[in-house]
Amino acid sequence: MHRLLSTIFLLLTFVHISALFSPATAEEQRPFQPGEKMHYVLKYGAISAGAATLEVHDMEEIQGVEAYHFVMTARSNSFIDIFFKVRDRIDSYADAGMNHSLYYKKDQKEGRTRRNIRVDFDWEKNESTYVNFDTEPKVISLLPGSFDPLAVFYYSRLLEIEALKEFEHPVTDGEKNLMGILRVIGRETIKVPAGSFETLVLEPDLQDVEGVFSKKQKAKIKLWVTNDARRLLVQMKSKAIVGSFVAELVAVEEQGSVKVSSLKTDE
Repeated sequence: MHRLLSTIFLLLTFVHISALFSPATAEEQRPFQPGEKMHYVLKYGAISAGAATLEVHDMEEIQGVEAYHFVMTARSNSFIDIFFKVRDRIDSYADAGMNHSLYYKKDQKEGRTRRNIRVDFDWEKNESTYVNFDTEPKVISLLPGSFDPLAVFYYSRLLEIEALKEFEHPVTDGEKNLMGILRVIGRETIKVPAGSFETLVLEPDLQDVEGVFSKKQKAKIKLWVTNDARRLLVQMKSKAIVGSFVAELVAVEEQGSVKVSSLKTDE
């Protein structure tokens, strides 16, 4: 059971490294604003396993630069807690122009696993510094325009993807650099707790992902994002060597009011 839960939350994190498209024009309105919060239910088969959120907090200043503050949380429910308790939170800061990441932190509590990761981005030196608890800092060089695994998800929402087929963009977690790759494989209308949505179906390339997916050719993940300017993540399904799961959108909050946002919704 603990391996299955690890898979669920690893996949939820991985979704944020898979976005990679040609940029939208500067005149276009941003598809996300502070106050947006997306709620998800996580299931393993027919079993409810937990919940997750993706949220845009108020703008902040990092290193003297105005920055977006993105937050992801994931937690197992009371039933799964008995076997494998999960309480994860990721905070990500990217410059207001969405050119690159500025700061990244991950507080991970999964069973007996504990991580307290901090990554500082120094764009004058083109390098990042990674620390986990009191470990020796690790410094790596940065590829131009690198985002952390959460900020890249929001970057992808700024981009035009409908007419494109396969894309890549540099991503780093502070320990290594990789090129995230994403393919558009189709269109589909799907129904989730938040309603019915017209979506694009996307498939990330998992070849550079370690852990559960390391060198596992049968590992698969698919994402469904709204086929509109918002690019909301509506559904995610995975199939890996240790099992499969689904994450479904339950609701979207904007400026304090709960509503669904799509081209088509249930009454």
